[in-house]
Amino acid sequence: MLRFATIAGFAGLALVTASAASAQDVAALKAEAAAIVGGYGGKLKDALMSALEKGGPTAALDVCNKAAPAIADDVSRGSAWKVARTSLKPRNAASAPDDYERKIMEAFNARIAAGEKASDLASAEIVEQNGRKVFRFVKAIPTASMCLTCHGAAIAPDVANKISALYPADTATGFKAGDMRGVFTLRKAIAAQ
Repeated sequence: MLRFATIAGFAGLALVTASAASAQDVAALKAEAAAIVGGYGGKLKDALMSALEKGGPTAALDVCNKAAPAIADDVSRGSAWKVARTSLKPRNAASAPDDYERKIMEAFNARIAAGEKASDLASAEIVEQNGRKVFRFVKAIPTASMCLTCHGAAIAPDVANKISALYPADTATGFKAGDMRGVFTLRKAIAAQ
């Protein structure tokens, strides 16, 4: 009986230790992911602002169409992370959310409806996908006033025409300032232990 209790005690200690290590891992991965989002978001904002200043909203659309995916690919190549953006109302059908991202964004929208700010929302956890452990980080992208030029309800005809030309299946309009326009989504495979 004592031997069984000792074994059970060691098993419990191992489980608590594994949980503590897992919580530390999640915290470290979350901090790393948040830093990557900050860098990616900053590069994207800089490119958009520069395009807006030089060529207006239609030039900014070129940034979203070509530069944004290239920036995400560059950030992904420079790390062990897959970095992207998605939305429940995607502009580009190729960036439609997976089931996990959809679930998180729907939960974020419920929290926003309950009074939370989109800018405060992030989710981080280790999940199992295709038999492998993967860390997922999702950070809401709030709609700023400047975003309404291309994502709002009233879009200038030249901008609307360019959106239609670049994104024939566009659904990323009708937003108001403060709405969650989409999310930054990051994933990283966790090495088997």
